[in-house]
Amino acid sequence: MSQITAPLVSSQGFEYGVKHFYNQKTGLISEILFDSLGLATAEIQLVLKLGAIYINNERQVIDRIVPENQLFRVHSKPRRYNCGYDFKSRVIFENSDFIIVNKASGIPSHPSVDNITENSLSQTALALNCPLYITHRLDTLTSGLIVYAKSSQFVKNFNLQMQNRNIDKKYVALIEKNSQSLPSRVIHYMEPTPRAPKNVSPVFTEGWAFCELEVLEQKKYSPDLSWIKINLLTGRTHQIRSQLSNLGSPILGDLMYGSRTQYLTDAIALRACELEFNWGSQRMKFNLNEEFELV
Repeated sequence: MSQITAPLVSSQGFEYGVKHFYNQKTGLISEILFDSLGLATAEIQLVLKLGAIYINNERQVIDRIVPENQLFRVHSKPRRYNCGYDFKSRVIFENSDFIIVNKASGIPSHPSVDNITENSLSQTALALNCPLYITHRLDTLTSGLIVYAKSSQFVKNFNLQMQNRNIDKKYVALIEKNSQSLPSRVIHYMEPTPRAPKNVSPVFTEGWAFCELEVLEQKKYSPDLSWIKINLLTGRTHQIRSQLSNLGSPILGDLMYGSRTQYLTDAIALRACELEFNWGSQRMKFNLNEEFELV
């Protein structure tokens, strides 16, 4: 590979492997990454495959010639996820407008900023050989029911139903609580930050997002655990996890939010078990098993 003068590489985001720089000479992306960051050929092939390279804020997935003085952002340590599933078998319903998937825990619902391929949406689309679109999200560590659209029109309709609260989403969880019952209605306010863990407060704070859920059922599961069923009324990122943690009842395995016990690998004991929404003139309802197995 040809040599170019090494550019100034920004240290911003280094702890996450994110590196920013302007290339000083025209060249292939692979040449620029080799000369600028010292990445090996296998590393360059990986970050290209995962879409972990951005030039002028546009994701790159193929090697190409880039003119000089372009802004590079490289996620040199992309997060990796287990895709060793039969994704086609995880589809529990399909028609011409949407599919319902039982998402596995430990894999994102959709592409992330540093990994465009290792996620439920992309892998399911590949397995079915058709384009799919995200409608809503489940946390990476959460399993259960998720809807993927086959058209932008369905996405628009589904989003409108969410805005109008016409979609019912219920979850089951195992929580580290063995005595006092949870309230049936739980309201918090979430600090507006992209980072996790999320901070919530039961006290209204200007600018913080309103979070609400209902605890529909709760019962003792073991000496140290309780089983609960939740009706999620607002869908904030990490909402259930942060609200339960604030109540002193973290979800089993949710170490980020205070759980003291490991659950399964890359999983917490939280499952989206019921999903109900309108489709045409029908009210569609889908269910999964609500029980947990501890191994």
